[in-house]
Formats: sequence, structure tokens, C-alpha cells
Amino acid sequence: MPPFTVLHVCMGNICRSPMAERLLVLAVRERLGRLGVDPTRSDELLHSHSAGTGGWHAGEEMNPPAARQVLSRGGDVDGFAARKLRSDLIDAADLVLTATADQQEYVVALRPDAAARTFVLGEFGRLLGLVDAAALPPAEATGEAVYARGVALVAAADAARQGASALHSDDLDDPWGRGDQCFSRVADEIEETVHPLTAALLP
Repeated sequence: MPPFTVLHVCMGNICRSPMAERLLVLAVRERLGRLGVDPTRSDELLHSHSAGTGGWHAGEEMNPPAARQVLSRGGDVDGFAARKLRSDLIDAADLVLTATADQQEYVVALRPDAAARTFVLGEFGRLLGLVDAAALPPAEATGEAVYARGVALVAAADAARQGASALHSDDLDDPWGRGDQCFSRVADEIEETVHPLTAALLP
């Protein structure tokens, strides 16, 4: 049921997955603004959140260079707190996007029935280009429409991968402990998936 829920997963939940979480929200809000829809309604249409395979950083804020990337692009970092991945978070997600293939395997090991809706983020971005958007339910800026289109989009992306594994190049590098330039590159790579995902979900 709406809203369409996207769960982002990385290792510690302070760098890659929080950036993906907040950059997806930003992309949805920007698109709603262009449609003349109140951007604050984004939460009614899509729920973007994240978790880490490890719990070492539970309760911590986003890593400062990751937060800088989100803020510099117009996003919001308020209220973020890292947490460890739990099975119920996977169960509630309509789409799970992991930073790496190892984390994809971790998610599927926890919840085998989530395999068809779990992708490496870069892999999902690649597969979006193979989906026939015209075959999806109509795009409208309503919770019901985004949910229906999102679920159909995930099923189409799963069909498009035809059981193939993600490519090594689909993985996001871990920028932890590296400079702003590395964080910027990783944020760019995240946007290469979240922007087309948003465009596929909304008019």
C-alpha cells in the first residue's frame, strides 16, 4: 500500500545509504515542484529510508562529508540517525537498493522472498533503461498511482535482469575516510539512478 517505500542499504549507514535516502527525497521534491505540486507532499507519495548491514554507528548522524554532499545539492539531513538493518524493514520495502553486490546478498540471505525487489543501486539504474515505461500504469502525482507504477517498475526491472548478477561496476565505492572528491563522485553515481527512478515514477 502507498506510499511506495524504498529502502537503501550500505555497510554502516552513515555515508552511501543516507546520501541515497536523502538524494531520492530531494529528486522527488524537485520533480513535484516542477509539476506545480507542493514538494512537502513527497512523503505521501514515496518513503525513502535506509539502514546498514552493521550496527557500529547506530544512532549517529550522517558522516559530515556525506552530509555536505546532500546539503550542497539542496537536500536535507535533519533528523537522520544511523540504524542496523532488520528483517521487518526489508519486509516493508517495495524496493531495496544496496550499495554493493555483497550487501544485496546479505539482504537476500535475511529475506529470500525479497530477491525480486532487491538490486544493487547501479544495477537498478542500468535496468531502468531497459524498462518500457509506456507499459507501466499511468504516471500521476498521487500516492496510489506512484505505488502502482513503482511496484510494476520493480517487477519490470527484475524481469529485465533475467536472473543475471550485478556487474562489479554497479557497486558504489565506500567513501568512508576519503576526501570530498570521492564523496562527490559517489553522490553523482547515486543521482545517476535516483533521478531516472524519480522520472519513471512521476509525470
